[in-house]
Amino acid sequence: MTEKKLRFDSICVKEGSDNRSTKPHQLPIYATSSFEFETMEEGIDIFTGKKSGHVYGRYGNPTIDTVAQKLADLEAFGTGLEAYGFLTSSGMSAISTVFLSLLKSGDTILTQSDLYGGTTELLLKVIGNSGIKTIFMDLTRHDEVEAMLSNNRTIKMLYFETPANPTMRCIDIKIMARIAKKYGAVTCVDNTFCTPVIQQPLSLGIDFVIHSTTKYLNGHGNSIAGVIVGHRAELKKQIWSTLKLLGTTCNPWDAWLINNGLKTLAIRMDRHSHNAMIVAQYLDKHPRVLKVNYNGLPGHEFHQIASAQMKSFGGMLSFEIDGSLNEVLQMLNKLRFCTLAPTLGDVDTLVLHPATSSHLNVDKAQREANGISDGLVRLSVGIENVDDIIDDLCQALL
Repeated sequence: MTEKKLRFDSICVKEGSDNRSTKPHQLPIYATSSFEFETMEEGIDIFTGKKSGHVYGRYGNPTIDTVAQKLADLEAFGTGLEAYGFLTSSGMSAISTVFLSLLKSGDTILTQSDLYGGTTELLLKVIGNSGIKTIFMDLTRHDEVEAMLSNNRTIKMLYFETPANPTMRCIDIKIMARIAKKYGAVTCVDNTFCTPVIQQPLSLGIDFVIHSTTKYLNGHGNSIAGVIVGHRAELKKQIWSTLKLLGTTCNPWDAWLINNGLKTLAIRMDRHSHNAMIVAQYLDKHPRVLKVNYNGLPGHEFHQIASAQMKSFGGMLSFEIDGSLNEVLQMLNKLRFCTLAPTLGDVDTLVLHPATSSHLNVDKAQREANGISDGLVRLSVGIENVDDIIDDLCQALL
């Protein structure tokens, strides 16, 4: 019996045959919400875990999974660890997914008091409603950190970012990993500022690394996503289950854009670091600048720690202007080459005023106690000609 031919309108609806004959040079975008099974038995095997395979976009996608594993490979490069990665819809969703995957009501997170403002708000306004407590303290005081973990056995996670946003304070990753392991706490580091080009927390004993891939990993300001990278096999399923049930999965388009950005990551980070050092040295000598927070400066408080755990010093810095809030805002309004934008890690130089933006909703006393004054300006130094960056800062600071 010959196969019956489809009618015109059915041909319109159904997919044509996959006529790919050779391997594509670039990663394809798999723009599909679901995947077909050859048989019902195949579907059952995939859903029960007997066979690996894609079923539904929220559970995974070839584009997304390829980029996630590439990021895991970069974070674990040279360590011998078998790392895995999960792309998420944003950096904040990466953070929240880690918290909700690994912690339960009654547990406590120990973290630094000078976190990115959005993370501080997340911990206090969202995670706290789940019965998970947060303790903020100075994580550079190692004896006090160990005493805290020893005396409070509800602490199940040590979470921090280094360098901190926007103060650039550094935390000794190796010491934090050692203390946490001693008391059975999971460790997670936000490595957004450095990327694995500059810093690899997994190599220093950390369990999980997260990024806002929106920033340096993509590097071009055209996508929003995040990534979770881990190496402890026994915790992988917990992360994946929470990710798919919360629906914090990335989409294939943003994953594809990240992959494009990664192609130039190494050379971009080298240029960012080179330019930032020159800009920091210029600002350090400027009469209107009270303080420059850049770990590459030999006289910086955290230069030694940064030198030990970072291959270079990155493209991020902050500096404090001698002047009132109004005077600082007027100076920023005079910038013509640098861009006023609430993000970082793009190829062009970006300027942000933390007190009126990223840390607006952080308690003022806590903010100022951690060096985030009304005069503090955060600078994400781009890869342009550094003389053009300095010329713009020079005319604005007059």
